[in-house]
Amino acid sequence: MLLFVLSVGLSVTLGLMNFINLAHGAFAMLGGYTAVWLMRQFGLPFLLTLPLAFLAAAAVSILFERTLFRRLYGAGELNQVLFTIGLVFVAAAGATFVFGTGQQPIVLPDWLRGSVELFGLRFGIYRMFLIVVALAITGLLYFTLERTRFGAQIRAAVDNQRVAQGLGLNVERIFAITFALGSGLAGLGGALAIEIVGLDPSFGFHFLVYVLIVVAVGGLGSVTGSFVGAALLGIGDVAGKYFVPEIGSFLIYLLLVAILLVRPMGLFGKR
Repeated sequence: MLLFVLSVGLSVTLGLMNFINLAHGAFAMLGGYTAVWLMRQFGLPFLLTLPLAFLAAAAVSILFERTLFRRLYGAGELNQVLFTIGLVFVAAAGATFVFGTGQQPIVLPDWLRGSVELFGLRFGIYRMFLIVVALAITGLLYFTLERTRFGAQIRAAVDNQRVAQGLGLNVERIFAITFALGSGLAGLGGALAIEIVGLDPSFGFHFLVYVLIVVAVGGLGSVTGSFVGAALLGIGDVAGKYFVPEIGSFLIYLLLVAILLVRPMGLFGKR
């Protein structure tokens, strides 16, 4: 589920806006450092830092979208890739300067620690919390994108910008909000990921490949696809490392190749 939380924002940005944002991991890192800073400097509880991490990443992304990213919406894929991966390097250098190169641990509230036994098996409470958060995000995003007027406006703006503008839609504002939503979700994922994978200045690079794999397997712009893809790859990766440890580290890539050979657009991709 952690993969889903980290990747769903990129699926929104990449799938709905057709923009290759490899700086997604940098926004996730920003959310993580925001949570750490708020907990240390102001003593805020962990749960309160989560929405603030979302808002911080969304606010910074709006600034970057208005000043930098929007200039590349009509550019080629190579330009988008080079620019956004460059931003990840800049973000890593900035995090190193401010926070140093060490890991940034957090202290979870007592009720999120430990494990519980269900049906004879033990489950970590924090991992179950992540599942609940992932399900809530899935439901909220699906409703927003598929059942609201704003979701219809996004789809119209992506399908044909000229027609959408002719109908009176403010495409630039819609894209800015969509970009902020995707980046905010990255920030939320970064804050949630600290307890599982840690946080250091290389965070934006370490999980970029896994996030891209989840988006590719699930299908661009599909929230359900990201959820199913993350669950499938997570379960496959853990099962592979347990049953066939000799190839366990490569199994996630074999799954990616096998799925894309059968479904080139991903499990739920439509274009």
